[in-house]
Amino acid sequence: MSNMKEVYWNKMVPELTVKDFMTSLNFYTGVLGFSIRIQRTEPNFAYICLGEAQLMLEEYHSSGWNIANLVRPLGCGVNFQIEVDNVEKIFNRVVENDITLYRALTDNFYSIGLEKACQREFLIQDPDGYLLRFSQYIE
Repeated sequence: MSNMKEVYWNKMVPELTVKDFMTSLNFYTGVLGFSIRIQRTEPNFAYICLGEAQLMLEEYHSSGWNIANLVRPLGCGVNFQIEVDNVEKIFNRVVENDITLYRALTDNFYSIGLEKACQREFLIQDPDGYLLRFSQYIE
């Protein structure tokens, strides 16, 4: 366990309840390129990372922290911005895997105080409908 202290852990990490754990894990690792930091069973769970972005996936089970019935799309009202170094690389993987785009790859400009910042981004939904926004800041 001493190695655990050497690894950076985000102070806030979303945990997504998923209906089919292996489908979700394969989507995040095989299509999007996340790596598995921790994986366990009973219930199926994985702590996954993409660069500095961290997520947890847990398969739905009756004793989980479920406050309502899970109806797809899950996570209505939230999108997870995942900042990456090369958004086009991930975008190409998504296209190669025939993943439906929620929003195409676009440069968007956002006001930050008196300045504008450019963010190249696209949005997709994961197998359970969680909305993922992959973004890269453009100088």
